[in-house]
Amino acid sequence: MLEKIIVIDSIKILEDSQIEIQQATKIIDNGVEISRVYHNWCLAPGQVLQGQTARVTKAANAMWTPDVIAAYKAKLINLPK
Repeated sequence: MLEKIIVIDSIKILEDSQIEIQQATKIIDNGVEISRVYHNWCLAPGQVLQGQTARVTKAANAMWTPDVIAAYKAKLINLPK
């Protein structure tokens, strides 16, 4: 019997407080993993978390204090154009 299992494989906090998420999609055939595909994305401090898993949302809410969000926005304003 084939099963498709989707899990958040890792959550990393980057230097500028962005959160990098890696999701693994596993295909299991009779208890044996036959395939694993990764999907990665980043969230910026203050970004809307709608649609993210509870685990990702909890990590973002713990990390993104008002000061962290303000520092990230200030960094963006000061980037060379």
